[in-house]
Amino acid sequence: MENADSPDVPAAATRRFCYALDLIDDAALIAEYEARHAPGSGWPAVVAHIRAQGAESMEIWRAGDRMMMIVEAAADYPRPVPTPPEIDRWEDLMWRFQRPLPFARPGEKWVEMVQIFDLDAQ
Repeated sequence: MENADSPDVPAAATRRFCYALDLIDDAALIAEYEARHAPGSGWPAVVAHIRAQGAESMEIWRAGDRMMMIVEAAADYPRPVPTPPEIDRWEDLMWRFQRPLPFARPGEKWVEMVQIFDLDAQ
């Protein structure tokens, strides 16, 4: 039996997505936003919905008021799953802290980023 870490065993089909979004440039709002994203602070229904859509991991990084979200997801992400009512409430709450990127389409929050460099491809 081969080890799952063996190079002969194909890796699961996982895709990576990166998104950007800005926060309102206010230290108190940024601190509250971070607190709402601290371990154990996410709403369970929201976290469950993200996982149900096929997200295998998700991280949000911040520099100043700019954020980047990295999602590693199953090949069929985003899966069409029922949206619980908590999602709309969470998104409405998050708009209190967020502001769209200057080039975002109307109503667009997280803007998908385009990969322009890959060290392994060099």
